[in-house]
Amino acid sequence: MIFCDRKQKIFDVNTELTAKGLLKEYLEFNRLFFINFPIIFKSKPMSDWAELQQTLIRFRDERDWAQFHNAKDLALALSIEASELNELFLWKNADEANKEKIKDELADVIGYALLIAEKYNLDVNEIVLEKIRKNGEKYPVDKAKGTAKKYNEL
Repeated sequence: MIFCDRKQKIFDVNTELTAKGLLKEYLEFNRLFFINFPIIFKSKPMSDWAELQQTLIRFRDERDWAQFHNAKDLALALSIEASELNELFLWKNADEANKEKIKDELADVIGYALLIAEKYNLDVNEIVLEKIRKNGEKYPVDKAKGTAKKYNEL
């Protein structure tokens, strides 16, 4: 995560502070600054889905929301958020959809998907790669390239 301190100095938490063993002290020193001045901090890209998932779980756990996150309700929430994403395209051309709203709804969909994966102890990288492999078998390039036909119609 990249953020600025009281003096507007930019820090990369993962490299600069953690490497020096100063992260805990630094965050405590700046705690009131972060609470009293809600700044949107830019994060560098997550190295993998697991890191993103852990960030989401920390967010959930800090609010004691795990008690509401059973698999059924997470799946329903994912479906509802996907419907909200679809609604952004309703009755308009795709290029007319509001990109900021798309980002918000897509983030909700991905967030709930990650929480479902956590609930079942699934490795997101592994399951997505496995699904791509399965789809590769169902849709071989020589038969599926350039067509939208279902695998059983190729």
